[in-house]
Amino acid sequence: MAARKSGASTAGKFLAETGRRPTSYDVARLAGVSQSAVSRCFAPNASIAPAKRELILKVAREIGYRPNALAQALISKRTNLVAVLISNLTNLYYPEVLSGLAGALNNRDIRVLLFNLAGESEVDSVIDQIWRHSVDGVISAARLSDSQLAEFAEHRIPVVMYNRMAGGENAASVRCDSSAGERELVRRLVATGHRNFGVIAGPADSYVGEERRLAALATLAEAGLPAPPEVRGDFSYESGRSGLLELARGKKTLDAVICASDLMAIGAMDAARIDLGRAVPDDLSIVGFDGSGPATWASYALTTVRQPVERMTEAAVAMLMERIEDAEAPAEQRLFSGQLIAGRSGRLA
Repeated sequence: MAARKSGASTAGKFLAETGRRPTSYDVARLAGVSQSAVSRCFAPNASIAPAKRELILKVAREIGYRPNALAQALISKRTNLVAVLISNLTNLYYPEVLSGLAGALNNRDIRVLLFNLAGESEVDSVIDQIWRHSVDGVISAARLSDSQLAEFAEHRIPVVMYNRMAGGENAASVRCDSSAGERELVRRLVATGHRNFGVIAGPADSYVGEERRLAALATLAEAGLPAPPEVRGDFSYESGRSGLLELARGKKTLDAVICASDLMAIGAMDAARIDLGRAVPDDLSIVGFDGSGPATWASYALTTVRQPVERMTEAAVAMLMERIEDAEAPAEQRLFSGQLIAGRSGRLA
C-alpha cells in the first residue's frame, strides 16, 4: 500500500484547488487504498483493519470528506430512515417517547422521519409519503388496520406498533398493559369507598384511550356500581378542565373522576379546586394515567399509573432493527407492566 504523501491539502485548499467537494475516490487515492475500503470504513459494523481505518479517517478529515447518505443508500440498499407515526391528539408523555426513539435510532446512525397525524384514523393520508421516502422501517404510535399492515408487508417494510395492539401475522408490538393498570387503580378507589364516579375519556379513535376507558367501566361494573357519566377529551389540559365542569353539571355529586391521561387529570384538578372550590382529594379524588413529568409537580402530585417509557422505547427500536436485518423474524409482542403511583390527588385504600 502506498504511503500517503505529507503536506496534503486541507479541506479548504482541496475545495479551492478542485472546485468541488471531495469524494470517496479522492480519499482512496490519497490514502492509497481501494474505494471499497473507504466504503467499509464508513459503513456501520463493517470489517476493516484498525490501522487502515485510522488512515482513511485521517485523510477524510484533512480533505473534508463526509460520506454521502444517498450514495451509501444506493450501495447498502438502505436509506437509514425510520418513519415514526404519531397523532397530534396524543398523551403528554409522547415527547419523552419521541426523544427516546430519536436518541436510540441516532446511536445507530438512523434518522427519524416524523409524521404527525390529525388523529389515529388518519394514517391513510401519509402512507403514500412513506412509500416515496423508501424508509427502512416504521414505528407506529397510531392504530394501523390489518389492511394497512398488509400494505407495509407487501412493500417489505417492517413495522413495530408502539403502545398499540398489533394485528396480522408479521406485526410486532411493544405496549404497556394499560388495562391491568387501570383496573388496579379503579379497584383501589372502590376499596376506599368511592361510589359516584365520572370518566373523562380520550378520543374515540385512540387505542390506549379506549383501552383505559373500557377497563375502568368493566371494573366498576364488576364492583356492582352503575355506569358512570362520561365525557370525551383530546388528552389536553383544556379538555380535562372543561370535562370536569361538564361532569359537575350532572345530577350526582361525584366523589371520584377517572381521566384517560395525566394532562386531562391536571386540568380536572384545577377545575375542581379553582372553578368549583372542591378540595382534592378530600372532596373529590382525581386520577390519571401515564406518569408524565408534570404529574410529579408538587402542586399536583397526581395519583396515576406510570408507563415504563424508557424500557418500551428501547424494546421498540431493538425489535425494529432486528426486523430490518432479518425480514423473516417472527412476530413478537412485548407487554410491560405499569407502576401505580399513589400521589396525593386520589384517596386509595
